[in-house]
Amino acid sequence: MELGLLYEFEAPQPWDAPHPWGQRHAERKGYHDAIEQIVLADQKGFHTAWCVEHHFREGRSHMPCSEAVLGALSQVTKDIRLGFGVTLMPHEFIHPVRVAEKVATVDVLSKGRVEWGIGRSTPMEQMAFGVDIPRSKEKMLAATKSVVGMWEAEYYEEDSEFLKFPPRMVTPKPWQDPHPPVWLAASSLESARFAGENGLGLLCFSIMQPLSKISEILNTYKTAQAAARPLTRVHTNKVGTYTLVHCAKSRVDFEANKLWESMWWWYTTVAQFLLKWEFAHLPKEAQEKAFPLLKKQADGDFDIAKFDEEDMVIVGTPEECLAKFLKYEEAGIDQVLCYVNFGHLTHAAVLESIALLGDYVIPELKKAGAARTARNLEASLQAAK
Repeated sequence: MELGLLYEFEAPQPWDAPHPWGQRHAERKGYHDAIEQIVLADQKGFHTAWCVEHHFREGRSHMPCSEAVLGALSQVTKDIRLGFGVTLMPHEFIHPVRVAEKVATVDVLSKGRVEWGIGRSTPMEQMAFGVDIPRSKEKMLAATKSVVGMWEAEYYEEDSEFLKFPPRMVTPKPWQDPHPPVWLAASSLESARFAGENGLGLLCFSIMQPLSKISEILNTYKTAQAAARPLTRVHTNKVGTYTLVHCAKSRVDFEANKLWESMWWWYTTVAQFLLKWEFAHLPKEAQEKAFPLLKKQADGDFDIAKFDEEDMVIVGTPEECLAKFLKYEEAGIDQVLCYVNFGHLTHAAVLESIALLGDYVIPELKKAGAARTARNLEASLQAAK
């Protein structure tokens, strides 16, 4: 199993000054600290740094232009793969040509290190861009096909319901041939099935549910993958899941690192944001089901220790973190996207967490994987006799 990173570039409130300078200071620090952290992760053997694309988020995600960030990272890193996690694909967000151009540009700059995630966001963002929400999945699929066509054809043209595009040479072409692996962000069984049916990698999360509950999503995905009709010529059959991760030499360090207050901030902030911006767009039945949980989290009425105990998050010493990562691997997850920079964690604590994971946990995961491969090979040879 691989360890990756997920970054949203937070600017947690309260800021150190009134708007606008409080926001500007927080964003400047957040961007530059995160770049330094990802450079260290590259040196420590992390597999992929995934950068989100979100718009209008408050405090939690201030990175709307992931292509600029990933382009910068391509020049200061050497081995770590660079993930668009994800590009928002419905046509109202962005013309497919712009997606083709920006993803291919980062692939060229990084010499073929791009992983391409696709998604369609949530009503809060969709409404601001005028997205046709009922047809957003259909448009996401159509736009993805258009992008791949632009990469593969010397001159691309299209006359379809969603796109009228005259013959043009779309440049540059990706470094990877025929194009980078494609992943889909999914949070429901329906989306997981859709990803599997289309031969796309699956990006999901354990951050809001026990690891045991993810098995249904994984089983749905794997069943669909068995009969996949790949959307593109690159068939991706992998699962990545993200969660909060913090590794320290001792749990005694958690308080000085501001871990518990940072986890508290993350969960309450997510709930407050959902109630303020997303809740009203849910069907009535979904509102009734979600409201009690969201209200409790928004009010801080929950036991933060339970997220640790039920493996929704991975925090602890290197030994404790390794044991939890192995549970994720046993569940069938190929890559854990470690959300290491959240809330009010100190920059020094995040750097130490990345270093500990790279120096201790990643080598042990590689050893476990090599041993498992050897056992499987031996079993196959025995069965063939």
